[in-house]
Amino acid sequence: RYKLPYWPNVQSNDTNYTVLFTIFYIMIFKTSVSPVVVVQPNVLVTSSPGKSVTLRCSISHSTANYFSWFKQVPGQAPKCILTVYAHSSQATRYGEFINDTRFEVSKNISSLNLIISKTKPSDVGTYYCGVRDYDLLLFGNGTFLDLKGSESISRSVVQQPVSAPVRPGDNATLQCTIHMETCAGDHSVYWFRHDSEESLPGIIYTYENRSDHCERSSVTGAPTQNCVYNLPKRNISPSDAGTYYCAVATCGEILFGNGTLLDISESTAQSTFPPSVCALLVSNAMCFIVITVLICIMKRRKFEHSTGQVSEVMSNTQVCF
Repeated sequence: RYKLPYWPNVQSNDTNYTVLFTIFYIMIFKTSVSPVVVVQPNVLVTSSPGKSVTLRCSISHSTANYFSWFKQVPGQAPKCILTVYAHSSQATRYGEFINDTRFEVSKNISSLNLIISKTKPSDVGTYYCGVRDYDLLLFGNGTFLDLKGSESISRSVVQQPVSAPVRPGDNATLQCTIHMETCAGDHSVYWFRHDSEESLPGIIYTYENRSDHCERSSVTGAPTQNCVYNLPKRNISPSDAGTYYCAVATCGEILFGNGTLLDISESTAQSTFPPSVCALLVSNAMCFIVITVLICIMKRRKFEHSTGQVSEVMSNTQVCF
């Protein structure tokens, strides 16, 4: 008969078995639960001063202890706006937002949306949704809130669409035109690319403190300048597909363009044969030509042979007569 090993430090009573089972269950539970995933679907939200906006945040599951929203402006550290505990719907505000009732949250089991009412220019910035999962603090990719009001009419970023269809191997130039009032200091221009498979656009090119692409004008009464920045794309491949955004940092604010979609035609890409297929087609064509030539030669020789036999018969007939 098989005997169980003797454990001198463990007594076979209900209490010890309960403790061991509880520890085992906690270990299995913590290792089997997937980590929380925080997703902010909107990279850029644009509105006008005085209107209400909703910044969306979805959460994979509800094992987090509490949820928070943070705001960050360029050059400053993130600031906590408010916090909501897992089993509560009441938000607690912090710092400069403690008495600002314009910031509210809409919370359910899978989302924590931030609602900002009566927006004003000081609300411009990047907002991050964060959750605490055990000992980890996880954040979304951020949502930039941009307000376009009457004070921004003299500053605009315009992106022209690509004029012709783009095929693999082609070249294309993305254009960004900036209309703005002149102000002290230079400006910086950034190009972003957002792919459908990526959650956050990535910076692919930067013009730091450059004004040599600009032409100044004072026709409208106020000194203005028009700046044109081109982003050339050479030997385009399917991995270059996506939406390209132009952004300019000037006069204490950041302006974004409307985006340029670089779409690679799938039908064109599919019609482009790989080198192995092209080589196979060429070899088959050459084989067909060689076979055709050989058949023609064989038929010609057969015809010549039959013609020779007929001539010989005719000559023999003439001799007989």
